[in-house]
Amino acid sequence: MRKLFTLVALGALMLSCGEKKEEKKNGFEMNRAKKEVKKEVASAGVPVDMDNKGVGPFTSVTFDNEINTEMASAGQAKFQAICTACHMAEQRMIGPALKGVYDRRSPEWVLNMIINPDGMLKKDPIAKALLKEYNNAIMLNQNLSEEETRNVAEYLRTI
Repeated sequence: MRKLFTLVALGALMLSCGEKKEEKKNGFEMNRAKKEVKKEVASAGVPVDMDNKGVGPFTSVTFDNEINTEMASAGQAKFQAICTACHMAEQRMIGPALKGVYDRRSPEWVLNMIINPDGMLKKDPIAKALLKEYNNAIMLNQNLSEEETRNVAEYLRTI
């Protein structure tokens, strides 16, 4: 009889897993359902603008059709060292998700944001909108060289 009770209790416990549980305490409702992590690629409140080149040294950038794997590898190492505290590929964190960034921004804008975030946040309307959307979390200037910036930009093409 004890085994049967244990099996029934275990079965009831298993069935209740994943169900939406709500409690009312002192007039407040509590929802204990697991929330699905939402992957975000584009920022909802910031427009896509492929004509905006941003503020900085990059005024005309074209990518080769093929990704330069040597540059992308160097860019990945730099990205993992300094960018992953705030950015992920498919999930919004302190900063925007970066997967598909070149579908939303021009290459010049991306490179200028990487190398000159201070100037971009002061003068560029999209950078200002992103700053507002991300609770005024300022992108810090990492003092990258143009070569390091190009490497990170090349890596962003791979994610």
